[in-house]
Amino acid sequence: MQNNDLNENIKRKTLLALLAAALLSFTGILTETSMNVTFPELSKIFNVTLDAVQWLTTGYLLMVTIVMATTAYLLKRFPSRGIHLFAAIAFVIGDIMCAIAPSFSILLIGRIIQAMATGLSTPLMFHIIFTQIPKGRIGSMTGLAGMVISLAPALGPTYGGVISSLLSWRMIFWLVLPIVIISWLLGTKYIRIAPLGVKSSFDALSLFFLALTLTALVYAVSQAATAPIISIPFILPLIVGLISLAIFIYSDTHGKTRLLDIRILKQRTTSLSAFTYFSLQFVNIGISFVIPVYCQYVLHTSPMIAGLTLLPGSIIGALTSPFAGRTADKHGYALPIIIGLSCLTLGSLIFIIVQQWLTAIIITLAFCLLRFGFNMGFSNTISNASLNVPKQNTADVNSLFNTLQQFAGSIGVGILAAIMAASQNNGSGSFVQRSFIGGRYDYLVVTILSLLALAAAGWNFRIQSRNA
Repeated sequence: MQNNDLNENIKRKTLLALLAAALLSFTGILTETSMNVTFPELSKIFNVTLDAVQWLTTGYLLMVTIVMATTAYLLKRFPSRGIHLFAAIAFVIGDIMCAIAPSFSILLIGRIIQAMATGLSTPLMFHIIFTQIPKGRIGSMTGLAGMVISLAPALGPTYGGVISSLLSWRMIFWLVLPIVIISWLLGTKYIRIAPLGVKSSFDALSLFFLALTLTALVYAVSQAATAPIISIPFILPLIVGLISLAIFIYSDTHGKTRLLDIRILKQRTTSLSAFTYFSLQFVNIGISFVIPVYCQYVLHTSPMIAGLTLLPGSIIGALTSPFAGRTADKHGYALPIIIGLSCLTLGSLIFIIVQQWLTAIIITLAFCLLRFGFNMGFSNTISNASLNVPKQNTADVNSLFNTLQQFAGSIGVGILAAIMAASQNNGSGSFVQRSFIGGRYDYLVVTILSLLALAAAGWNFRIQSRNA
């Protein structure tokens, strides 16, 4: 499929505006994963348990998800430059708080403030693409944005481990500060996107119930790792989460204002794209958690080798994103998305078929195939969805899909971790054997979800071809 927009030049100020948002988004996602390797050290320094320390990441992800849910309204109501300015200032404040934190509570608060900035900057990056880039170049630019999102979490653990080992964990925050300041200056000068003129008030009630839904469901999943499925610690937050979700849906669809215009999901192509997008991130983040754990528990590799099994695939995936975008621009979105989901499914299936012969090298190769598939489909899925709704709803697609992908990552890790922990705690045989079984169930879940996403994408493009 050729498009005249392929030959249109992108304005220099648009590229610099996109760079400003991308730098802030990259830095936020980098620090999101760079702290994981410091948990044992922070546990000793601040005299808190590892269960408490992990909220530095879990709390960060939750806040990012909640803030992303507000961006559909914010991007319609306020100038983009003001949103970026607020995000940059928030990140600087949170970053400095983390760098000088005298206590764990201050460190956690700083992380939450940083998360607010990341929750704003990532949707803003896509908003600039969807509103300022020619239609025929959107695939290429979302591919570059996908590379930012993919590369940052891959580099995070390496960055955090090297800096904390050679210098101090506090330098993790000091060293990224200049990048944020550059983003701040660029955004102030070049981000110029007027709001759509929406004058409605903010739906705080819907935000409250959405936040309660996400927090309760993530907490319930985390409890499933140690508590029985029929126990109060699991069932109570699950019920609270489901009730809150029902109230949120009613409030958001019947109120005078809407936090997320979830009515766009009534369009079948949008809902199928949303499911595909959620599944892609669930598999990506979930399997990235399972592999290092499986390598150490079953294959007895060192933590360094376990972490390195992910690096080649993460780099290949990041480099794939621009190629995937260009492919979409030239040949349409169906080709890269279907190829991507097929590779994702095949990569997941390899873990099941050859599990008893898995080595660190085989895992690395299978993950390379899986990440190639992920990045062929990920950014193209949100781009395709944005082009199949009215222009006034692109901000809703942007906000909803970014919220979904953050929630998919956190819930994916929670579910797969709970499955592994349940197998280790309740099965028979040695610890290695129980971990092997837990890995088998995790790989099975990932493969089934990949197959469902592939089926959803095929259905989606059949509908689009009939409507064309």
